[in-house]
Formats: sequence, structure tokens, C-alpha cells
Amino acid sequence: MNPQEEVSRPVKQAWNWRIWAGFLVALAVIPSYFVFFAKYPTTRDVPWVSWLMFAISTWLLWTGIRRAFASSKVYRGRITGPILAVLSLGAAVFFGYATLYASRQLPAAAGAPRVGEKAPEFTLADTSGNMVAMSTLLSEPMPGMAGQKPRGLVLVFYRGYW
Repeated sequence: MNPQEEVSRPVKQAWNWRIWAGFLVALAVIPSYFVFFAKYPTTRDVPWVSWLMFAISTWLLWTGIRRAFASSKVYRGRITGPILAVLSLGAAVFFGYATLYASRQLPAAAGAPRVGEKAPEFTLADTSGNMVAMSTLLSEPMPGMAGQKPRGLVLVFYRGYW
């Protein structure tokens, strides 16, 4: 081969993995929130892990796009990088709308008892799995407290917004 032909041959560009990794992290946020993080109040009520994942995605996309434009002869991504960044931004905006605004627009619970109102009769499982009725709790003394009258019952409702 002629030395001039070697010089004119284009250099093969390296794969810019940061752009694709950032996009994949952004895509993984929404399903991971519903599959895993929505189960726990710590990550459901304030989805901080999901926002952290979006921040990591943004950093990966930013560094990948910067690398693609700064060293365009070495790295790929001048076209796909901005496209994937816009799609990732769209996913973040959709997630923000769903978790910060739409989830708080739920209607009020009209059938829920009010403060001070007598609760309707219910039967629920206790921590041991035994079924316990509200009337039993109000009429029988607690185990280990023989001879003492039951004092009352406190019900706490956590409505949440899921």
C-alpha cells in the first residue's frame, strides 16, 4: 500500500458507551419505580432514588455528548447523543409530572370516618395472623391484664398517594 493511501483512510470511531449507558439508566427509572421502589414508603412518597438515577443518567449523557463533540474524530455520538438526551429528558419530565403533580390530584376519600366519629365494625388479622374484631378489642381485657377494663382503641389511617 502507498503511504498516502494510509493517511487518507478514515479513522474508525470508538463506541461512546456513556451516551448509551445514560439513556438506559433513564429508561430503567420508571419501571424500577413501579416494580421495586413503590413498595416502600421511603422511596414511594419521595422518590429520591429515582431522581438520583436521573441525575446519574444526566451526568453520563452530558459527559458522553461532550466527549463526542470535543473528540468527534475519535468518539461517536454527535447525532445520537442529543436525540437520546432529549428522550431521557422527556422520561424525566413525565416521571416528575406523574409523581409530583398527578399523584396528588386524587379525590378525597368521601367514605372514610372523620376524626372523633365511631368507626364501623371490622375484623382484621393481628401480627400473629389471628383474626380480631373491633368489638372484641373494646369488650375483653388485653392478655396479661386480667381484671382490668379495656380502655379504648386508636385507629390510624395512612392514606398516602399511590
